Parts: sequence; structure tokens; C-alpha cells
Amino acid sequence: MKAYLDLVQSIFDQGAWQDNRTGVRTLSLPGASLRFDLREGFPAVTTKRLAFKSAIGELVGFLRAHDSAADFRALGCRVWDQNANENQAWLASPWRDGLDDLGPVYGVQWRQWPAYKLLPAAAAARIEAALAEGYRLVGPVVDQGQPCVLLYKAIDQLRQCLDTLIHNPGSRRILFHGWNWAQIEEMALPPCHLLYQFLANPNTRELSLCLYIRSNDVGLGTPFNLAEGAALTHLVARLTGYEPRWFTYFIGDAHIYETHVDMLREQLRRTPYPAPRLRLSDRIPAYADTGRFEPEWLERVEPGDFTLEGYQHHAPLTAPMAV
Repeated sequence: MKAYLDLVQSIFDQGAWQDNRTGVRTLSLPGASLRFDLREGFPAVTTKRLAFKSAIGELVGFLRAHDSAADFRALGCRVWDQNANENQAWLASPWRDGLDDLGPVYGVQWRQWPAYKLLPAAAAARIEAALAEGYRLVGPVVDQGQPCVLLYKAIDQLRQCLDTLIHNPGSRRILFHGWNWAQIEEMALPPCHLLYQFLANPNTRELSLCLYIRSNDVGLGTPFNLAEGAALTHLVARLTGYEPRWFTYFIGDAHIYETHVDMLREQLRRTPYPAPRLRLSDRIPAYADTGRFEPEWLERVEPGDFTLEGYQHHAPLTAPMAV
């Protein structure tokens, strides 16, 4: 993970101190990227111990569209506890629904994106087409003095990605995202890793992922997000008949919290170990072997289905999360 250390050094060399919503200053650098060839190994940080089980537990929670910190804890991931129950702005929000509630965070947007159509009541053909696409009629409304109808359906963005990889793998529209302006205020934390684009090569049978993160805590968040994105690429590749290849990681605001400086300075003094390998459980069906498309495994996977092999790391390091 020399690339990760290079990013850390770039922020120390070129970043500027800024204030932010958490009250903890950040050394911030606008615009950064990392790129990994997944054939060469899994991008796990080795200059400290990666909380791999927690990261995979969070990913599994996203795949299941969990919206409660309690559900993430049950999967071995406690990173949502503070945002659910200690974030003062969220505790005061009228959208919060009690203990451990997170609102419609990440996985809800991935798997149950709320889609609406407002159509003129007289547009019978368009209404019929929407109903045929799975929309349901919510009811009549009046918009700018005109009679209309409101229709709704929940879109499983991630499932659509898998469907497209099977039926139209050359598409450059195989993506999902989590930024929903209508629901941002309803979330304990607006999404940071917000746009995922899968790019398939049907000739080489390779699958790549481009991930855009609007704001990234490089000390704690980047190692977590790298592990999740790479693991998701491996899983989607298994279910659609591809081999994982390139993982490109774009960051809008790459920052180091002031309370993480000592932890990251120590990592810069350490020499990275070779990248480990990710092994998926044999119980997850491989489309390349079976010829059966089984996307329901997006919800069936368990954290124990993901294992790091040959993972060497330096001594653990800890730092407080800014909320």
C-alpha cells in the first residue's frame, strides 16, 4: 500500500488547514486518486492493522440496506454507533427515529432508491408505460394548477448493475450512487463514498470499479473504503462471471484530521508489507462456473464469506473518529 502512504505524504506536503463541521481541523487537499491492479493483491493497509471484519460487516450491512446502527453491530461493525447516537445535530433532528436510527443511509439508497414520476393526469400512455415499468400510483395531485398523478417505485440500483453486466456488459452506464438531495437531511451522515461505476471488458472477462468519494478521512476512512470497494468488486465479479481487475479511487476533499497526525506520521515511518489476497467463500456461486445468474447472493453473503490470506501488518494504531 505504498500508494496510500504517498497520498498521506502529499497531504502533509501540499494540504492546507481548514475548519469543518466536526470542530476538529483538517489538513485538506482538493483532488486525489489511487489506482490498484486487483490481480496483484487486495488493497489492505499494512502499516497498521486494517479492521477488516468491521469493514466487511459494514459492506454486508449496505448490501442489506440496513438503516440502524444495531443492525451493523450485529454484523461486527460499530462505526455507526457515534453517528447514530452521539452526533448532536442528528440527535436534535426531527427525522431521527429513536435509538440507533441512521435514516436512509448508503445501502437504502443503493438498494431502495426512491423514484417518483409526476405526470399529467391526461397522459394516459405515459402513465401506462410507468405502471408497466413497476411504478405504482400514489394518487392524484395538483401541480401548478394542473391535475397530475404521482407514481413511485423503489429502484434497486445495485441489482440493476448486475443485470446490465449480464445482458449489456459493454454499457458505460453501469453505476449506482447514494446522493439524494431530497433525503440528505433525513440521514445521520450524508454519503461520502457516493458514486460507483463498474466497467466490464467482455473480451478479457475483467471487471473494474471506479469509485468517487466527495470527502474522505484519509486516516480512518480511506483504508475502510478501499477494503469495501475492492471486496464489492470481487463479489460482483464472482456473481457475473468476471475477474476483478482495476480499482480506481477518486477523492474530492482528501483530508487528515488534526487528531490523526501522529498516527499517520508513524505509518510513514513503517515499511509496507506485500498485499494480501482476498478469498471469497466457495458457497458464493461463481457465474463463470455454474452459468446460473444468482443476484440474490447480494443479500445472502455473510461477513465470514470474505477472508484475507497472507495478511501481514504492523502493530495496530488508533485515533478518535471526528463526528
